[in-house]
Amino acid sequence: MHYLYMAVIAAVVLGVIVGFAAPGLAKELKPLGTGFVNLIKMMISPIIFCTIVLGIGSVAKAAKVGKVGLLSLGYFLLMSTFALAIGLVVGNLLHPGEGLHLDPAAAAKAHTQAEGGEGSVDFLLGIIPTSFGSAFTEGQVLQTLLVALLAGFAVQKLGTKGEPIRRGIEHIQRLVFRILAMIMWAAPVGAFGAIAAVVGETGWGALRSLAVIMIGFYLTCLVFVFGVLGSVLWLGARINIFTLLRYLGREFLLILSTSSSESALPRLIAKMEHLGVSKPVVGITVPTGYSFNLDGTAIYLTMATLFIATAQDQPLSLGEQISLLLFMIIASKGAAGVSGAGIATLAGGLQSHRPELVDGVGFILGIDRFMSEARALTNFAGNAVATVLVGTWTKEFDRERANQVFSGQAPFDEATLVDDHASDAPEASDDGQEKKAVAHV
Repeated sequence: MHYLYMAVIAAVVLGVIVGFAAPGLAKELKPLGTGFVNLIKMMISPIIFCTIVLGIGSVAKAAKVGKVGLLSLGYFLLMSTFALAIGLVVGNLLHPGEGLHLDPAAAAKAHTQAEGGEGSVDFLLGIIPTSFGSAFTEGQVLQTLLVALLAGFAVQKLGTKGEPIRRGIEHIQRLVFRILAMIMWAAPVGAFGAIAAVVGETGWGALRSLAVIMIGFYLTCLVFVFGVLGSVLWLGARINIFTLLRYLGREFLLILSTSSSESALPRLIAKMEHLGVSKPVVGITVPTGYSFNLDGTAIYLTMATLFIATAQDQPLSLGEQISLLLFMIIASKGAAGVSGAGIATLAGGLQSHRPELVDGVGFILGIDRFMSEARALTNFAGNAVATVLVGTWTKEFDRERANQVFSGQAPFDEATLVDDHASDAPEASDDGQEKKAVAHV
């Protein structure tokens, strides 16, 4: 597995070279990256379902699950609001977009992106799947989350009668993670195709003209991750942010090469459980965070909006910026439910809030792929930190186990992505009393 990730790095470098040397050929390689990401997305629904059902099914009281959920949502709302505010502050300091003359032909592309936006009512109704099975086939994380929560509580209420079901889902989970480990061997091919295509399509032109907002956005994300998230993680859990991010290094590489945080979602679930966070906390916090805790997307939405407004000589007043901040707090929550989340949510939000600014979205399309990488990396870091914090606050985090993992004494099993020995504990004693295996022991 070590050589696999070395191959991913080599594939990224080769993709950049091919993108500059033969842009025409590089554009044709885009399906390689798309295909790999689709393979990963194919596994997300079954992994979320198994993780949540097993997590909730092993908890004695439903109130404990509710406590984890409410605490997670409260934290997500606070941090995403803070991220939006940081985006506004940096945008006002940098004044990106000054002196630019937008190309109307490029800007016209934004109208097709705006069609991907959706209102709050549609977003809420979209959480309910049309059928039990469609939650696994339509690729909507929140739909899978709803069905998994219902199934988990049902298994919990069945008590001892639900034990065979829980054991069956454990076997399915092991199978699903084994399939995911096999898919990961295609990562170098996917990374090569994705990077080559975006370099071939963009070249250096867009990077030069939009360097200010790109550099400003990346620096803002770095400040947020290491300054804000790092401080919160240390104060809340006494864990160094560099230690946690080093543990998740391979996941960051995977996100960087595919420009999608979803590609690392299954591995984040597995690694957080391995780190010592209990199954219920991981099963609820991680999938929910992928829909409601989008810190990188929040920063992007506000900075991109200020860029577009300034570039069209329609700067926003302070009152309009505060109004935009409140609007984006709501709009950003639906970002994960839209394909091309960042750009579609930006266009959809402007269409309903400041429609005269929508044409400017087209100009940012050229570098959106490069900015989406920073969005995805920041979103992923935010969800990893949130999972550890919620686990600590609910006393569902094994600190001794975490120390062993960070020190290398308990390495993560890259072959199976699950701790097989966790399920080897006896299911019940001779007198019928259940002995539950703890996932991170």
